[in-house]
Amino acid sequence: MLNQYLQNKHLILASGSPRRQQFLTDLGLAYEIRLKPTEETYPENLSGSAITDHLALLKAAPFRDELQENDILITADTIVWLNNRALGKPENRDDAIRILQTLSGKMHEVITSVALTSVSKQQVIHEITRVFFKKLSHEEIVYYLDNYQPYDKAGSYGIQEWIGYIGIEKIEGSFYNVMGFPTRKFYETLLNFI
Repeated sequence: MLNQYLQNKHLILASGSPRRQQFLTDLGLAYEIRLKPTEETYPENLSGSAITDHLALLKAAPFRDELQENDILITADTIVWLNNRALGKPENRDDAIRILQTLSGKMHEVITSVALTSVSKQQVIHEITRVFFKKLSHEEIVYYLDNYQPYDKAGSYGIQEWIGYIGIEKIEGSFYNVMGFPTRKFYETLLNFI
């Protein structure tokens, strides 16, 4: 459906995330993947969605000078937000255990920002989803890490995996946002952007 509006546009996804790539494919979009390393740092005074907004825009910066007239660049960032702290991807197995123990029995927020960038304009959106975990046992955490190795995921888990089946009591907001891409909001924003 979107492709009829995008006939003269060229979408570029600047993300190595297989989940984000699959979301664009499932939305019926034709796109090119381009990757550039970005130092994902942000000022200490930022919190919540201001962090992901900043990082999504930061990831777009290296591409700005090479965009053509019909290009639309898509960049995104996701964090898990708990107790006024951002939890990113785990550094190793021990860190993943610590993160999941921290999330156990609590509500946290998953915040994803998406930036759309063209030659003439730039727009950033974000979505916040509240996720409620049951109390996880040490055995459940270790089983999950050993069998699913979610070391590329913010908060050390994927909601679509085993831990989501057995550990999540409820969510408030977009399920797909927890997977790293606010599909509905992105779709509507892209329609307006073009």
